[in-house]
Amino acid sequence: MSNSILLLVDGMAMAYRAFYAIQELSARDGRPTNALFGFIRMLQQLEQRWVPACQLVVFDGGLPEERMVRLPTYKAQRPRMPEPLSAQLEPIEEYLGVAQRAALRVLGQEADDVMATVATRAVERGMDVLIATGDKDMFQLVDERVGMVPLSRSDERQGPAQVVEKTGVSPSLIVDWLALVGDSVDNIPGLPGIGPKTASRWLMQYGSLDNLLARLEEIGNERFKTALDSGRETLERNVELLRLRRDLPIDLDWEALKIKPSDPSALRRFYEKMDLESLAKPLRSAGGAQGMLDFGAKSAGAPHA
Repeated sequence: MSNSILLLVDGMAMAYRAFYAIQELSARDGRPTNALFGFIRMLQQLEQRWVPACQLVVFDGGLPEERMVRLPTYKAQRPRMPEPLSAQLEPIEEYLGVAQRAALRVLGQEADDVMATVATRAVERGMDVLIATGDKDMFQLVDERVGMVPLSRSDERQGPAQVVEKTGVSPSLIVDWLALVGDSVDNIPGLPGIGPKTASRWLMQYGSLDNLLARLEEIGNERFKTALDSGRETLERNVELLRLRRDLPIDLDWEALKIKPSDPSALRRFYEKMDLESLAKPLRSAGGAQGMLDFGAKSAGAPHA
């Protein structure tokens, strides 16, 4: 891995994970701060472990119209965001501004597509990319230059070998694999009766979904053969839904993505305003070190901040 690393962070996924990892934390006036506190700590862990030259936190800007047209029930099963979490999104973005960390939301675009586009451009500029997310859709981007960092394990880089280990297929086949088995997180149904292991075996044998469909006569199981043949339109739709866009017309200021030293005084004032005492206290003395939290497992709570 080169010294020039771009860290892309799935902002909404990190906020959700922080919210549920720390059950009870609030300011003196009752404002919830658990997601904010956890988000800050998780971002600190990522920066300290990977020391990126550039960083961008990406938030969802809505659901793309083209995906909704193809599948009106796309992501429709997701419950409404808890109000205590939604109330912390603005403070999270305020923190990023105070800490001089770049953030981006593109109206009408999902964070995954934005990150895919930015990652593609970064590699073209000779950078290595790390994507902090828990979304397996992003496996399709993984190669020798682009790795994934699970939000549950900020010290683990997942490359092509890890993708094969987890799914049974290489990153280049992830879209085909998900098209067959479906993606319950995004409410994309796969073909009935076809599980991950069967899909992996077919794709490794035939090399692609197109090749598999072109050689259906070789499938011995009649039930599978019928499911594949009658599911061609479903598979075509799924591929379109699952393939991330890498060419969004986004204006990027690469200078603005560079990691800059944060102003300790500005950070301290923000922490004090949000009653995050455990973060503010070390900054009252020059060079105070901030502690770490392990987000690898769900926590029942956290020390009062």
